[in-house]
Amino acid sequence: MRPTPLRVGLAVTAASAVTLALATPILAAPSPDALIAEVYGGGGNSGATLTRDFVELANAGTAPVDVSGWSVQYLPASASATSQWQVTPLTGSITPAGRFLVAQAKGTGGTVELPTPDVTGTTAMGGSGGTIALVTETTALTCKTAADCAADTRVRDLVGYGSSTVVRETAPTANPGNATSVARAALTDTDNNSVDFTVGAPTPVNAAGQGPGNPDPDPEPEPGDKRIRDIQGTTRISPLVGQKVTGVPGVVTATRSFGDRGFWIQDTAPDADPRTSEGVFVYTAALAPTVEPGDEVLVSGAVAEYRPGGDAASNSNQTLTEITGATVTVKSKGNALPAPEALTPPAGYLPSAGGGSIESLPLDPATYGQDYYESREGMYVKVDDARVVGPSNSFGESWITANPTQNPTPRGGTVYLGYDQPNSGRIKVKPAAATPQTSNVGDVWRGATVGNVEYTNFGGYTLATKTVGEHVSGGITPEVTDGQRAHELSVATYNVENLAATNDQAKFDRLAAAVVGNLKNPDVVVLEEIQDDNGPTDDGTVAADATYAKFTEAIAAAGGPRYQWRQIDPQNKQDGGQPGGNIRVAFLFNPARVSFVDRPGGDATTAVSVVREHGRAALSVSPGRIAPADPAWESSRKPLAGEFKFRGRTVFVVANHFASKGGDQAMHGRYQEPVRGSEVQRAEQAALLRGFVDQVKAVDRGANVVLAGDINDYQFSPAVRTLTGGGDVVALIDTLPAAERYSYVFEGNSQTLDHILISANITRYRYDVVHINAEFADQASDHDPQVVKVRPSTGNANVDRLLFQLEDFVEHLPRS
Repeated sequence: MRPTPLRVGLAVTAASAVTLALATPILAAPSPDALIAEVYGGGGNSGATLTRDFVELANAGTAPVDVSGWSVQYLPASASATSQWQVTPLTGSITPAGRFLVAQAKGTGGTVELPTPDVTGTTAMGGSGGTIALVTETTALTCKTAADCAADTRVRDLVGYGSSTVVRETAPTANPGNATSVARAALTDTDNNSVDFTVGAPTPVNAAGQGPGNPDPDPEPEPGDKRIRDIQGTTRISPLVGQKVTGVPGVVTATRSFGDRGFWIQDTAPDADPRTSEGVFVYTAALAPTVEPGDEVLVSGAVAEYRPGGDAASNSNQTLTEITGATVTVKSKGNALPAPEALTPPAGYLPSAGGGSIESLPLDPATYGQDYYESREGMYVKVDDARVVGPSNSFGESWITANPTQNPTPRGGTVYLGYDQPNSGRIKVKPAAATPQTSNVGDVWRGATVGNVEYTNFGGYTLATKTVGEHVSGGITPEVTDGQRAHELSVATYNVENLAATNDQAKFDRLAAAVVGNLKNPDVVVLEEIQDDNGPTDDGTVAADATYAKFTEAIAAAGGPRYQWRQIDPQNKQDGGQPGGNIRVAFLFNPARVSFVDRPGGDATTAVSVVREHGRAALSVSPGRIAPADPAWESSRKPLAGEFKFRGRTVFVVANHFASKGGDQAMHGRYQEPVRGSEVQRAEQAALLRGFVDQVKAVDRGANVVLAGDINDYQFSPAVRTLTGGGDVVALIDTLPAAERYSYVFEGNSQTLDHILISANITRYRYDVVHINAEFADQASDHDPQVVKVRPSTGNANVDRLLFQLEDFVEHLPRS
């Protein structure tokens, strides 16, 4: 369900808490003109003559009252805490001394139809009691007492009918029935329902003065002076936003009866301007649409710009142009739909506004892919043989590409290689009338996938699917790396996504199976997002021994080594992540292959330093945290340095989990170029980490250093470039072919956030990103692990050369 929307040009009223209480006298001034004249809720019930419920309005003033954008709202007589006002939007006006008929739900009984209604709703009103409000907006009321409703300035008039009705003006009317209504004795308003209304036979009259016995045929409705193209305009914001439009013609192309309910219409006589969309969404709020695809309709309502996530300036999302508070006339049914247009976005992405908003810029759909999608907003479109570039999520959403040749990965994704290469062909897919089959990256929906273009939260331009092509598997399977050789130290990094002892055993078993089967039992595993022993329970717990024990037991049960662990508990609620979880980084290591050099004194606040020991670099504490008091690590994980020994050689491994990207402006948003504000903190963190590497190298130029973890940034980002500046540190993701540089999939872009970096003196290594999660709908984590098998240096290039030759010779000796 859409949250209470914030709409450009439209007022928004926040919901308030309500407490049921006895009614108190209403405080609002009586309405001088538009009034509720008659209320009847027994239509179609047993003993009724009329087939429908109705509300009749009247105008006691001397000038017409335009009720377009107003509503009639109904609340049950009991008005419980969970009751909600049911809204019927109005359009048109009431002439002086005139009437205005609002038809409501039709029952199964009765024999006499109402005269032609001026507006038709679907509310099933109570026959013996309830509350009707005439409201100057279409937003549902939230008041549940007479006093609260009286204080709501949007309420023009209110009638509580039936003696038990809670919400009323002073006192409710007498009890009506299935054969009787309550009606004003005169067009005066004393704000006392029991005085103003009497019970009698229902006498519905419409604006034309017709009663039940003399209905005339409806006049043939005519289109108004605005078309969909006029509503959409040539920029991202409608030139008619906040204005009312009448009789907008179109054919219904699709409907949606859940979530953001409504339907799409499209003009079948388009203009020649490529910037103006010929489709628009008609938002029906809580009401399921009553139209069907193929209906030729005229739509009247208010033009709005809905910004997903709210209209605060800090929200970088763009908007969806729509018609709200709509009344609909169906002129004919069963019409052919317009042929869906094949999406062919250009290679460009978005224009620049120097960091400002692009919403007022003229669209250029021939140059920019996002402008192209905006110029098709609301339209009926298709993608043929759509290839999935972002796997299905728990909401049934996925990502496809309309440009399959754009930066493809070997496994079927779309790789993100630079801020200037955002991949314009990507578009989010959201279920509407049809739900795509659960899909992995590289799967293809053979044939046409058809739907309507809209703009949504968490992804931007979206294809709401009406039909989906045949699902054909792309055939990707989880990768398996090859095992380390006897003389290779293997170091892996794996973000295990909020792993806590309270998680199901199945999660531990699946992660363990990957360590053993896919990563081939690395000698050292750098872990990110280990939570404390009770996970998100926020009770001050910071220890994670039970989490480590459960994980290492699962690895052993899967046939892996009996890993040991080293870590430092963080201070409570100081390292960010899920509240109460106290995530941290840690080391697992296989003591049968590598030893950990324990040096006491490391804790959450003590900074590790580099010391000289026997002429070589060593850590003052091991494990130890790097500069934990520095402001760069505020609400972020502190790096953990550990000293390891492998075949007599020292290797320094640093586990990392930099600050998240939360708060950055959306790539697809209105602000271009977007501000990536979180980069500042990660750049500061990278400078501290690089400073630590420089300290090690200052003591021992030949020291072996491995930096591993979730850097939360791309290989081309300032943070990673800070780490690799000067050439002393190598980002291993850069050593892969460009199309393979990814470990994470976000909004259809295959990208890397996880990294292993090594000191440049380590020249013999084998590196692998092991794709087991990110491309799959079924994930143990949202990150893919990585592993490097290194041959640590002795610190002397000549000795290394001889040693490596000897190791190679021994490796190739025949086995007896």
